[in-house]
Amino acid sequence: MTRVIAVASGKGGTGKTVVTANLGVALAEMGKDVTLIDIDLAMANLELVLGMEGMPTTLQDVLAGEAKVEDAIYTGPGGVKFIPAGLSFDRLKTADPDRIRDVVEYLLDRTEFVFLDCPSGLSKITLIGLECAEELLLVVNPDISSVTDALKTKIIAEKLKTKLTGIVVNKWTKSGFEMDRKEIEKIIGGEVLAVIPEDPEVKKAVSFGQPVVLRSPDCPASKAIRELASKIAGVEAVEEKEEKKGFFGFLRR
Repeated sequence: MTRVIAVASGKGGTGKTVVTANLGVALAEMGKDVTLIDIDLAMANLELVLGMEGMPTTLQDVLAGEAKVEDAIYTGPGGVKFIPAGLSFDRLKTADPDRIRDVVEYLLDRTEFVFLDCPSGLSKITLIGLECAEELLLVVNPDISSVTDALKTKIIAEKLKTKLTGIVVNKWTKSGFEMDRKEIEKIIGGEVLAVIPEDPEVKKAVSFGQPVVLRSPDCPASKAIRELASKIAGVEAVEEKEEKKGFFGFLRR
């Protein structure tokens, strides 16, 4: 059964697209069949993060009725599949956002995971994405404005019968002036699944158009994203499995 997960943030600049791309790649490397869809038609960035910009057929073409869904699906880094939003302003004028529902319906039972990279805020397209999804993954920064905007998104999602799967706290700096995990969970009313630290390797990877989990697999951000992928997939992290094989794992069992 396909899990359709909307990745949203409420506020812009949280690093939502970077998290979406790397989470998808991490799951694909685990052997999961993952399809990412960039539904941010006005400010598309997913293809840039994956280093696969300039694809000939995009979501804009599909929503304009000029192409089939299968023609816009590409295989990206790590084996992740993705549908780029497209960067054509002319095509944007003729794209019908309501057809996003048809795209999601086409993918049902054709892949294990569908991640919808939603625009920030609560635009019509974001609402369509939330409506199409069964689950919501919120990406926030550890500050009050980001968290309160995410809360608004969660409230709207619940009205659309979309369940909050969890929260990802991104760009954690341990400065002492940030909101902690418990505060964020209390305000939003959900579980923090991952805390991804501010990591210079992420910026380097983005600048080179490469997922950080592939470019720098051992950096702190990559490890946090892989742990998140394990939780989403419902399996143990590799490090935890290896630990359980040892003496202390034996005692713990």
